[in-house]
Amino acid sequence: MLPTQKARLQLVAAAVLFSTGGAVIKYTSMTGWQVASVRSGIAAIALAIMLPEARRGIRPRTALVSVAYAATLILFVVANKLTTSANTIFLQATGPLYILLLAPWLLRERFRSSDLLFMAVVAVGLVLFFTGTDVPVRTAPAPAQGNLLAALSGFTWALTLMGLRWMGADESGGSPAGAVVLGNALACVVTLPLALPFVGVRPADWLALGYLGLFQIALAYALVTRAVGRLPALEISIILLVEPVLNPVWSWLVHGERPGPWALAGGALILGATAMRSFLAAGSQEPAPSTRG
Repeated sequence: MLPTQKARLQLVAAAVLFSTGGAVIKYTSMTGWQVASVRSGIAAIALAIMLPEARRGIRPRTALVSVAYAATLILFVVANKLTTSANTIFLQATGPLYILLLAPWLLRERFRSSDLLFMAVVAVGLVLFFTGTDVPVRTAPAPAQGNLLAALSGFTWALTLMGLRWMGADESGGSPAGAVVLGNALACVVTLPLALPFVGVRPADWLALGYLGLFQIALAYALVTRAVGRLPALEISIILLVEPVLNPVWSWLVHGERPGPWALAGGALILGATAMRSFLAAGSQEPAPSTRG
């Protein structure tokens, strides 16, 4: 198998693993704090083993970026417990909007006039999620709160991506893998006091958490790390769009969860704008913002 073909398969597998997060998080009977703590704790240990480069010392930039990533991990889990999987993943996918707004000041990167259209479309998609009232259901008992936390996770994910780019701009900036491992460890420690005590937890819950930590985070990130150096940025961005597309599908198949029409319209705008932005960025040989959270 050619290296590029193998890299594509690795990215597709990673995107599919990422996409299962919402359905599995909702399957557990544990609180969002408990899921966030154990999931990230398992992932931190597994990633430290899978990615040797993550163990090459912690630098100041690594620590700063890990804070933003830890916030993203926690917000994603808690939002999934409160609102639909579709709303959570689509709202987190607004990260590129914040990147384009903040990059000129934080990274000294200019945006083009065509980016204004992208920002406008994503902003409209974001507003649609807060149009009307979502009816609370078993798998989404507090949609308004969850939508707010999911939107915040889009902002922290943007800070994470910009932080990783900031690290890559300096050879002494530290390892991005180190930031991922430290971010998971930090998410585990911060949420642990709110997660205790672990009483009445089903064996199936522990199995679900083991899957989330080992496969949905650790293995998926290891696959992405192995693949990204062999494919162009456009192809990577497009393949990883498999995650937000499949995420609501798994929750529908497993839990019968159906996002509202406004959420579907907003998600379509956000994903469509992100895909178009990837094509435009590739044409100008600029890196396209990732949608992964």
